[in-house]
Amino acid sequence: MLSWKTIVTSWVAAGGIGLAACANPAVPPPAANTAITTYRTARIDGVNVFYREAGPPDAPVLLLLHGFPSSSRTFEPLFHRLSNEYRLIAPDYPGFGHSDAPPPDQFDYTFDHLAEVMDHFAQALSLTRYTLVMHDYGGPVGFRLAIRHPERVQALVIQNANSYEEGLGPLWDTRRAFWADRAKNEAAVRANLLSPEAARKRHLGSTPHPERIDPDTWTDESAFLERPGQATIQLELFYDYRTNVAQYPKWQAYLREARPPTLVLWGKNDPSFMPQGATAYARDLPNAEIHMLEAGHFPLDEAADTIAASMREFLSRKGAPR
Repeated sequence: MLSWKTIVTSWVAAGGIGLAACANPAVPPPAANTAITTYRTARIDGVNVFYREAGPPDAPVLLLLHGFPSSSRTFEPLFHRLSNEYRLIAPDYPGFGHSDAPPPDQFDYTFDHLAEVMDHFAQALSLTRYTLVMHDYGGPVGFRLAIRHPERVQALVIQNANSYEEGLGPLWDTRRAFWADRAKNEAAVRANLLSPEAARKRHLGSTPHPERIDPDTWTDESAFLERPGQATIQLELFYDYRTNVAQYPKWQAYLREARPPTLVLWGKNDPSFMPQGATAYARDLPNAEIHMLEAGHFPLDEAADTIAASMREFLSRKGAPR
């Protein structure tokens, strides 16, 4: 059996930044940031893909891939903290945020297709080397990208992006039933996944400090899901989520074979993805640096300073220094 020391790596950086499992350490304030964030659109495969970009054009690239039902906006805390040192690029997938959201009879909402669009997006921006920063749905999209182009990947930063069966908590019972019988279980999944209460719980999780989380995070999310056509789009894509679980062994094989430098920053109060999903990465990546944070499914809601500091320290040692 793997020891806790093997599973969760803690270190002390030169600046005295310590990261310990299951705790958010005190960290110094982020460096002053004067980089300007720009908001652009690229035409990719007939779809307008919105993206945020900031940082020096010659800096190491962080390609940030968001989750459900978020957008590139979820990474704003990192733009404020890292864009003086790195070139941050965060697209919205088709059907999300400010990108086009064609109806499902005009666009195939599958994770294979989203990954293909993101691959072509990276090519359009001439991104030949990058660190993948993956949250939630960013994992399925990012692992498909990594397997297609392992030569592009400098490192992985994983934030509550699951790749192991043991990471799927009790909420997934309803979701698995939906995959098995879509018609019979669609109403239950709408409540489990798309309702305003589900959005609130997604952000609060089991946090001991709900007063620290801005309620705009889930009310904005609910407003997004209530836009015309959104429920249909998201249900189509979530039905395809079953293909991600089926691909877990393929992603795990990639990790074992490619051994990308990997930093796992996991909100331990996540109601969807259990902490076991974080520690499982050590099976295939014994050198992965895994940290459990006092945060929920959206760790940047609660631990932005810690995440930015640990990313800066990790990347400076693992091949993407500024």
